[in-house]
Amino acid sequence: MTHFNLSDVRIFLCMTPIHMLCSFDTLMGFAQTVFDQDPLSGHLFLFFNRDRNRVKILFWDQDGFCIWYKRLEAGTFQLPEAAREEQGIELDYSQLTKILGGVDLRNGRRRRRYRRVG
Repeated sequence: MTHFNLSDVRIFLCMTPIHMLCSFDTLMGFAQTVFDQDPLSGHLFLFFNRDRNRVKILFWDQDGFCIWYKRLEAGTFQLPEAAREEQGIELDYSQLTKILGGVDLRNGRRRRRYRRVG
């Protein structure tokens, strides 16, 4: 079994919204064209829809591609600010956990999300 070292993983965020029907091959193409990265690198490639309530994360797992997909029932993902012309940016692990965890990137407060009652 190959040792997985999270410190070696880079995280790339596509700033252009995608259609959530995009599958492995299309997302691999975005990883190559938007980020100029090898999709087989083991890095994480994040893609959001226009409403920012869905995210797909593409990554290579030693012998095949994986897509992690999340749909929010309430609220939206907050993305970091980027220059208008930037199609993609690199994140650090802290930014990734805040985005996925619903933490406001400006003030550290929890953003509105679905809460199950009862």
